[in-house]
Amino acid sequence: YQLKVLRLLPQGAGALAVALEQIKKKLAAEGLFDPKRKRPLPLFPRRIGVVTSTQGAAIKDILKVGRRRWPGADVLVYPVMVEGARAAPEIAEGIRRMGAWGLCDVLIVGRGGGSIEDLWAFNEEVVCRAAAACAVPVVSAVGHEKDVTLIDLVADVRAATPSMAAEIVFPEIETLQTELA
Repeated sequence: YQLKVLRLLPQGAGALAVALEQIKKKLAAEGLFDPKRKRPLPLFPRRIGVVTSTQGAAIKDILKVGRRRWPGADVLVYPVMVEGARAAPEIAEGIRRMGAWGLCDVLIVGRGGGSIEDLWAFNEEVVCRAAAACAVPVVSAVGHEKDVTLIDLVADVRAATPSMAAEIVFPEIETLQTELA
């Protein structure tokens, strides 16, 4: 018998897991996950930027929680694709632009849950580097509680869900009024 091997594929989790580990090691070696580089979030943000799709539930959840908790804040949305081949460059560009414009006090970047393939754009090096270089603090809000992407490790704060990101970013006006009284 003779075997002719035409292609070898990694066993186990596969090519995506191998790619993820390679990007993760590279970014970790450069210090992008270092807790010392994390910035605090503003206590009373006047303008919150959101980089996400305008078609998904994530933006609806963020706006609903934001209006309830801190109705006086402005929310600027930079619409992007959140999955597919064009998603990572669009997300990175949204983070860069929102940070460079200087209009926001903090950014929420994310989307709802999905498979590793659906969330892959948030593991891309270009997105992680944009978040690390952003002029304002970044809150990662990707997926559901069990989902962890590389932007979660780079961002200043990781939220388990988009709704949780809004809970973290928008102060609760009722609590503040009670404390002031």
